[in-house]
Amino acid sequence: MTLQAHLSELISKHKALETELADAIAHPASTDQEIAEIKRRKLKIKDEITRLEAQPHAA
Repeated sequence: MTLQAHLSELISKHKALETELADAIAHPASTDQEIAEIKRRKLKIKDEITRLEAQPHAA
């Protein structure tokens, strides 16, 4: 998998988690723990995207 393809996949996953988070926040049965877990997964992916984009050959 190329770096660009990997970045695209991570961005897609990040957007999916954003939607999942919005749904969890809007749903009254969601617990704070569930919401926090989604936020952790989203942040982990965002950190990976940032790290890959910072590499000199990522452009």
